[in-house]
Amino acid sequence: MDINNKIEELKDEIIHSVQESVKIPSVISNPIDNCPFGKNIDIALRKTLSLCESLGFKTFYKDGYYGYAEIGEGKEMIGILGHLDVVPEGEIESWTHPPYDAVIEDGKIYGRGTQDDKGPTIAAIYGVKALMDLGVKFNKRIRFIFGTDEENLWRGISKYLENEEIPSYGFTPDSTFPMINAEKGLLQAVLKSKNSSEITLKGGNAFNAVPDKVIYNDIKIDELVSELEKLDFEYKLENNSVTVFGKGAHAAKPEYGVNSISRLCIALNNLGIKSNAVNFIAQVIKETYNGDNIIQNCEDKVSGKLTVNVGKISINKETEEIGLDIRIPVTIDKDKVVAKLKEKASEYGFEYEEYDYLKAIYVPEDHFLIKTLRKVYEKETGLDSTPLSSGGATYARAMENCVAFGAVFPGKPKVEHQANEFIEIEDLIKCAKIYAKTVYELTK
Repeated sequence: MDINNKIEELKDEIIHSVQESVKIPSVISNPIDNCPFGKNIDIALRKTLSLCESLGFKTFYKDGYYGYAEIGEGKEMIGILGHLDVVPEGEIESWTHPPYDAVIEDGKIYGRGTQDDKGPTIAAIYGVKALMDLGVKFNKRIRFIFGTDEENLWRGISKYLENEEIPSYGFTPDSTFPMINAEKGLLQAVLKSKNSSEITLKGGNAFNAVPDKVIYNDIKIDELVSELEKLDFEYKLENNSVTVFGKGAHAAKPEYGVNSISRLCIALNNLGIKSNAVNFIAQVIKETYNGDNIIQNCEDKVSGKLTVNVGKISINKETEEIGLDIRIPVTIDKDKVVAKLKEKASEYGFEYEEYDYLKAIYVPEDHFLIKTLRKVYEKETGLDSTPLSSGGATYARAMENCVAFGAVFPGKPKVEHQANEFIEIEDLIKCAKIYAKTVYELTK
């Protein structure tokens, strides 16, 4: 049975299907006409189900929240989880090619969703299609589960879990190879207090992003500029307004960034500004990312150290708020971390409020799923298949015995959420081959 040749025969079809999907700007928008996440996400869902039906799958659509496509028979079900929503394109001027034109250039398909997650999901679909064409008899059911709100609050996959059968095990093609078998607990929290400050300040756009700049235009501007100079923090003074610069990064890897809010607060704290928020960030969070002043030595061998990111700050006449994104090692009890955070926050007049939480996942290396994925990946690539841990969040968290498996190969750039997002066609086809052989091995 020559899976590789069959995938090569399907190559043009795979490329075309990815392009057609990317051309749909499936960014979340206001509900309309029974489309809970907006018309375009619903169009993307229906189009993907239509594609699967044309390839020979049985399909199911549920009220714009989710859909699935299935093939095979038997009690056991293998789940392959993908999402069809995408993040906004950002500034159009930053794109070399329009984000929804799916232009091919230099062996790459450019466009929003090519890497995250339409390209890999379609590669997996065609991987199973190749097996179907080769006459494989599936003694387990293969179910593609299509989510619609992964980039926001996971309401689509949550609705699936409320209503549908849960796979025995599976994977999501929404991260990196070789695989992610441990994802830290993801806690987003807000610290709130009454205003204790003589300043106003607002900065940061998201819990899960290291803020790359923050603007301050209140008292002590000249002193602030002098302090920023002394600290060697990058800034710009314009019209009695100071912009403090950092370096953006994902909150899963805050050490790759520079937090502009932390830098501003350190400088303001050094000037003697009294503010619960400023003082907490400057004295407790500082410019470190491991929360050692909240809970010391919080780490494990499986997934590494706790990380803490200040994603938002708001100081107005009535209240002060800090938005925190915390990634908790997989073997550490969330309640222990929260208790320590509450204790430290109360010293600065804050009350704790949980915004969101996704529990950690960990699938041990001796699990059948991990052994199978490692076997296929090593045979196909000749590369080390040692599982990785991550502070990121994928649909693998949605159910037991599920891991993130690809689709970015080692040494290749992760360009999801960025301008000029792309997937290399060679990698797309290689993914389809790996996913085909993985499903074939899992169904034995």
